[in-house]
Parts: sequence; C-alpha cells; structure tokens
Amino acid sequence: MSIEAPFARLEPRTRLRLVAGSVVRIALTTSSLLAAYYLMPLDGSGDGSTLVYFLLGVAIFVSTLIWQLRSIMTAKYPGLRAVESIGVALPLLVIVFAVVYFSMAYADADSFSVQLSRSASLYFTITVLATVGFGDIVPKNDTARLVVSLQMLIDLVLIGVTAKLILGAARTGLERRRIEPED
Repeated sequence: MSIEAPFARLEPRTRLRLVAGSVVRIALTTSSLLAAYYLMPLDGSGDGSTLVYFLLGVAIFVSTLIWQLRSIMTAKYPGLRAVESIGVALPLLVIVFAVVYFSMAYADADSFSVQLSRSASLYFTITVLATVGFGDIVPKNDTARLVVSLQMLIDLVLIGVTAKLILGAARTGLERRRIEPED
C-alpha cells in the first residue's frame, strides 16, 4: 500500500483543491516568516545576542517540527501533510540561520567578506543550504567559519532526519487511517 492510497482514491478535483490549499498554506507561512525576518529588530549589542537568536531559533524549529510530526500522524492525508511540513520546516531553518548571520555581521563587521544586509544574510544562508557557495560571501573569522560549518552539518543531518521522521509519521498516519473506519 502506498503512503498516499487514500489521497489517490479521491476525485481529481478534490485532490487539486487539497494540493492548492497546501500550496497556499506553504506560501503564506513562508511569506509570514520572511516578513517577520525583515521586521524583527536584530540590532543586538554583540555576540551574546547572536547566541540568544540561535538558541531561540533552534527551540522554535524543534517545537515546530514536533508539532508538525504530530499533525502528520493524525492527518486524514498524511503524505500531503508531510509535504506541507517540509514546506514549513525548510524556510524556518533558513530564517534561523539568516538571523544568526545577520547578527554576527552586525556584531563584528569582519565576520564575512562583505557587510551582510538582511537580504545578503538570507542569500548566503540559501547558498550554503543548497551547497552552491558562489564565493561572493565567505566567512572571514573562525567564529563565522564554525557557524557556517555548523549550518552545513545541521543541514545535512536535519534534511535526512527530517525527511525520515516526516515519512515515518506519514506512514504511521496512513496505518492509523487504515485501521480506523473512514469518517
């Protein structure tokens, strides 16, 4: 049984409506995260604020991931909900590191090869995540290099672990739906 058998049995029009709803929710979530990123006051008073931003971001990410996993396991269409969860988790991870890089650059202008604006921090985070690394922005001191290295490791681990957790939650949700009677 595929992980989306109940979804596949739906009429095409209903499937399209459900997918469109997921796309809209992902777009709204991503837009909201970007708006919060550009509007939040990030002019901290030094390296201490960078650590606070990082720890707060990690706590928000983990809490969101736990909430997403629970919602997948109870969803009527767990595979679709899993895709939506990835659409929330990935932008959130990008924003967390963009905040950290912006804060680092604000605290120490020599952290990166250029002074990072919010957009440049976001761009740099995405190039690191995508493993593109154009070379136009590079970490210049050990602290920045260590944080970028940490992001690379977290990206690798979280992408693999998150995908495994989300697919496992989708399978669990599907099994639950198979055992319980249809509503």
